[in-house]
Amino acid sequence: MTVTMTLGQLAEALGAELKGPEALQITGLATLQEAGSGQLSFLANKQYRKFLDESSASAVLLKAEDAEGFTGNALIVPDPYLAYARISHLFDPKPKAVAGIHPSAVVAEDAQVDASASIGPFAVIESGARIGANVTVGAHCFVGARCVIGEGGWLAPRVTLYHDVTIGKRVVIQSGAVIGGEGFGFANEKGIWRKIAQIGGVTLGDDVEIGVNTAVDRGALSDTRIGDGVKLDNQIQIAHNVQVGDHTAMAACVGISGSTRIGKHCMIAGGVGMVGHIDVCDNVFVSGMTMVTRSITEPGGYSSGTAMQPLAEWRKSAARIRQLDEMSKRLQQLEKRVDTVTSGGQPTSEG
Repeated sequence: MTVTMTLGQLAEALGAELKGPEALQITGLATLQEAGSGQLSFLANKQYRKFLDESSASAVLLKAEDAEGFTGNALIVPDPYLAYARISHLFDPKPKAVAGIHPSAVVAEDAQVDASASIGPFAVIESGARIGANVTVGAHCFVGARCVIGEGGWLAPRVTLYHDVTIGKRVVIQSGAVIGGEGFGFANEKGIWRKIAQIGGVTLGDDVEIGVNTAVDRGALSDTRIGDGVKLDNQIQIAHNVQVGDHTAMAACVGISGSTRIGKHCMIAGGVGMVGHIDVCDNVFVSGMTMVTRSITEPGGYSSGTAMQPLAEWRKSAARIRQLDEMSKRLQQLEKRVDTVTSGGQPTSEG
């Protein structure tokens, strides 16, 4: 599907200052380097400023300071990246779902499916489930007993919702995600692991997005809870009883252990691991591959681990790490000798 809009229409939609002909037709979006005739681009990072003057884009989203001296067509906005995000949906080629239940879908007699919802081929909707208005349930999805999916939700093909999962409005869940799987709970009886029934559920707030192959486990007693506006990337593990505050975002391969609570407006970079039963306050940034082993009580940025360096240097550093204990002992001995000298005493014969 090809969408065509005029530059004037886009300016009106964004509340942007128009620099160029209103009737100019825009048929798509592209980067400054790749854009061609009919395409709109944006400049959001100063390191790409060098590509602006040579770009073949028909128009560019720019801040006012970047538009000075630019001879091409532009839409001038306070935040080009945010403007790009807003209009990207106008050019999204994703097929629109058709309301109705596919003949191959299996829907329990007592399940409630809104007439405007779309239930794809071979989907399964179990007893007591409620599917809201304008919800899309893709092919081969499984929606367990008593699940609730709020208005405007979108489940890509092959999403699994175990029983008693409650989903807010406009939630997006990508393929392979599993919501409500059993939490990792076992009691040890003389070396033998005894399973603990996970009798809680999962609650997702409004406007949550969950990436490919991400797992959110059900709570042991009460629900695992994901707040409004939370964004979870691909291949993330959210263990049982975890609480994630509103508008927190996590990049790929993050692992959050059981019963940890994360505040609002946090950013957790790729590969971060968090131990269980800790609290992370609001407005925290954790850099990639960090291991969080204790609660974080102050907003700000946190990191751990060794940054990349040439292999030969890293090997030397690794060898020194193994010598830290001995080096510490030697340093303590040296400090004692210095204290002896500075206090007016004499070093021992060993010194």
